Amino acid sequence: MNGFIAFMEKHFIPYAAKIGAQRHLVAVRDGFIATMPLMILGSFAVLINNLPIPGYIPMMNNIFGEGKWQAFGGNIWAGTFAILGLLIAFTVAYNLAKSYDKDALSSGVVSVASFFAIGAGFVTVTDGAGSVAGLGSAGLFLALIISLISTEIFTRLSGNPKLIIKMPEGVPPAVARSFAALFPSMITVSIFALITAFFQAAGVADLVGEFYKLVQEPFMGLANSLPVALLLAFISSFLWFFGLHGANIIDPFMQTINAPAIQVNADALKAGKDLPFIVTKPFFDSFVNLGGTGATLGLIIAIFLVARKHKAYMTVSKLSAAPGVFMINEPMMFGLPIVLNPIFFIPYILTPMILVTIAYFATVIGLVPATTVITPWTTPPIIGGALATQSLAGGILAAVNLAVAVVIYLPFAKMAQVQELKREKAAEAAETK
Repeated sequence: MNGFIAFMEKHFIPYAAKIGAQRHLVAVRDGFIATMPLMILGSFAVLINNLPIPGYIPMMNNIFGEGKWQAFGGNIWAGTFAILGLLIAFTVAYNLAKSYDKDALSSGVVSVASFFAIGAGFVTVTDGAGSVAGLGSAGLFLALIISLISTEIFTRLSGNPKLIIKMPEGVPPAVARSFAALFPSMITVSIFALITAFFQAAGVADLVGEFYKLVQEPFMGLANSLPVALLLAFISSFLWFFGLHGANIIDPFMQTINAPAIQVNADALKAGKDLPFIVTKPFFDSFVNLGGTGATLGLIIAIFLVARKHKAYMTVSKLSAAPGVFMINEPMMFGLPIVLNPIFFIPYILTPMILVTIAYFATVIGLVPATTVITPWTTPPIIGGALATQSLAGGILAAVNLAVAVVIYLPFAKMAQVQELKREKAAEAAETK
């Protein structure tokens, strides 16, 4: 095991670290993080409007009037999920330009303009009602791509002195910045407008809608499979074992499938249809990452049960218990430690994959509803499972998975204690000689 760890540290970790620090991935991650409060708010609005309790909706209709009480939640949804693609077009471009030390605000504005130039504002008519679906989760993938490409174009053009209009001294900075961005902005947006014109000439009126059908929807379906879920669980814990924040590295991928899938599930719930998507970020937060990546809350409980003789382990576990309840496991990762600890390699990698399998099949066979609410990632286990699925069954599944995690970690916690006690006795014996 030590040889394997040494090999990974030499040949794998440097490349993984570079990937984790890659500016485009970081920009996507930070862009989604900026919208997370709104996505959580929108999820709870959907929850309030569609709480799956028998008699709930008729009761609310009788009290507040048919459909009128849902206006508040509907307005929140209009300001959150309905404009998610638009928000991402700005936030990702802003963070990417910031990493280049360029005009982040102008980059965000240009990205939004480019997003509209390719038809994000195209109005689709369904049953006589117009819908700008491209601004929401349906346009998310395309918004992400445009934000990255438009920023790359804009920042490079901004670095060309021939395209910069320099204002005389004394001009307010905001005005000078606007004129400096004038030509780069015009060229960038014009490029996307020209591309859209070519597609329109070829008969593609709704470019965002077609992209969703051809790329985003099939990608979401592929990501909804058990093999992909297992791969995500493996990558996150594997990277974390070597001290890299695996959750942050795969977060851009998780977020791009998370919001659209949750939106589709919420729409299906409202329409009384089967929920199509199982694998979402709330799926991992509620049933897999119990106490943090690797379900380390299970390890804390296991240490309390079988490793009480080791003072250091007990001290770290006691200090880690409260953060662990709120899904923060850095104290365990670096304090116990789990990072680069050969004894915990197998359970730390294996546990989340087993929990994924249990949760996936529990959802497939109908024991637990699919997730429809984006809960804060710091929501304690069991509570998070109940909220994400809007059901008591979700809380029960989270409790079962936590118990499974404890059982998996038990023998390794005992083994670690025995090894540490032997090492300490050997050190004491060496000192007395």
